[in-house]
Amino acid sequence: MGRIVALLFGLASYVVFFGTFLYAVGFVSGLFVPKDIDTGPEVRLDEALAVNLLLLTVFAFQHSIMARTGFKRWWTQLVPPSVERSTYVLFASLVLIALFVHWRPIPMVVWQVADPTLAKAVLGLSMVGWLLVLVSTLLINHFELFGLRQVFFNLVRKPLPQPEFRTPSLYKVVRHPLYLGFIIAFWATPTMTVGHLMFAVVTTLYILVAIAFEERDLIEAFGDEYRHYRERVSMLIPFLR
Repeated sequence: MGRIVALLFGLASYVVFFGTFLYAVGFVSGLFVPKDIDTGPEVRLDEALAVNLLLLTVFAFQHSIMARTGFKRWWTQLVPPSVERSTYVLFASLVLIALFVHWRPIPMVVWQVADPTLAKAVLGLSMVGWLLVLVSTLLINHFELFGLRQVFFNLVRKPLPQPEFRTPSLYKVVRHPLYLGFIIAFWATPTMTVGHLMFAVVTTLYILVAIAFEERDLIEAFGDEYRHYRERVSMLIPFLR
């Protein structure tokens, strides 16, 4: 019964994540969602900046702290290891949902692409970024990254295989194609408002910090194998060593 509950929890967490991911695409691009990055009740500039910065900071701390090895060792004393990743995914999704709900728009325009064809091309580039995010997870192990593999192996009473260091296709060109996809998606917009610019700047800075922590963990896990990979392959800009 406990293994079935863990599987159902993992499935539910994944459904919440996937819905949140789809909403994030609309939130950033301004498509198909009731509230996006540039809509909602307008407040004073100082209040908007403070609220938005707080929301982004909470997301960054949750995302980073729960991903660290030390936190996982402590956390798995409270929750079963089989649902540790699903719990992380659920918490990250809930924090992101809170950001969508409470985000304060700052609609002053920084730049705007006037030509309709060019504007569509820029929006298309943003969609390419989101697609790159999704493809990057599929190339490594999408279902392990989001907790499903763990609860399935727990259900059938099989131990998870030891992690392997692999560099499939895109990962031979750039070390972090997933983060590159996010950066493209956040910055490629035909209309850049102050609120959107704040979101893009803060998330890009967070990505750079996250990469530093993530690579430290990868070196700890894979040693010289990852060090040599880091020497050969660019971090974010393809083919730039």
